[in-house]
Amino acid sequence: MADALVSPAVAGVAAVVSVSLLVVAAKKIRKESSDSSVVPLMGVMGAFIFAAQMINFTIPGTGSSGHIVGGILLGAILGPWAAFLTLASVLVVQCLIFADGGLMALGCNILNMGVVSTLIAYPLVFKPIMGHGTSTWRMIVASITASVVGLELGAVLVTLETELSGVTALPTGDFLALMTSIHLFIGIGEGLATAAVLYFVLRYKPSLLECRAEAGAGPRGHYGKAAIVFISIALLLGVAFTWIASSNPDGLEWSIENLTGSSELTGGVGSKVADTLAGVQSTTSLLPDYDSTWSGIIGCLVVVAIVWVVASLLGRHQSVGSKA
Repeated sequence: MADALVSPAVAGVAAVVSVSLLVVAAKKIRKESSDSSVVPLMGVMGAFIFAAQMINFTIPGTGSSGHIVGGILLGAILGPWAAFLTLASVLVVQCLIFADGGLMALGCNILNMGVVSTLIAYPLVFKPIMGHGTSTWRMIVASITASVVGLELGAVLVTLETELSGVTALPTGDFLALMTSIHLFIGIGEGLATAAVLYFVLRYKPSLLECRAEAGAGPRGHYGKAAIVFISIALLLGVAFTWIASSNPDGLEWSIENLTGSSELTGGVGSKVADTLAGVQSTTSLLPDYDSTWSGIIGCLVVVAIVWVVASLLGRHQSVGSKA
């Protein structure tokens, strides 16, 4: 979401909720994680999701495109709370360095993409369908269903936040209909992509999956080869995104364009808060709109660094606490 869609009040409430959940996530990870391998794994998977989100795929017959959110995939490998912290880190990097999404709207974006996918769709939809088994068909059904649920919930939240903000003239009913319809197709695409990646993991390194660990299938063990594969694909996507990504507007832009004739909204609330945060973002966004061939690689490396530092600090705090 761009800042032009939300009011400071709505953005503030979303920010408080998002930050509160991030604090809970940090506490959960520190308390529950006894596996030190989750730290570098979070960094690698964060870089992979960052790169994958850069690749918009065309939705045939619509003139729109979509990209994966990655919450279901992260949840299946890291567990919900570590997945949430990782995905939130990706969104922060996208916002601050690449000006992708408004800084004032960052809390909304973390809710709409991170919370609904990792903390709702993954534990409440994916896990019950998938269970602790290794059935390929269950994995496909779970991936598609959870991805669709996550994206549809996100679409509803975007519409609700926009309506509550009252800073645009978008007709709520039409906006909701367009958002939910286009994100249904995007969710199917994400579900298929998620299932493909999880099939690879299930076949070559099943111990990486959270459901297998919960079922007592043994510790994660050494995952060096899988990590190399994921980071290699991430860097490859980071280099190639400008050539293979669709140029069509994404689901939100497409919905706005169908209602207003333009994929972008200008103006907004013009408050001191909005102006200040816009100024901060313009200062921090070194590569706005991914306007460099190296944007993908730089973003991947920054995500790895940030997630690694955060997760390492949590692990260090846990270690100190256990000694005490």
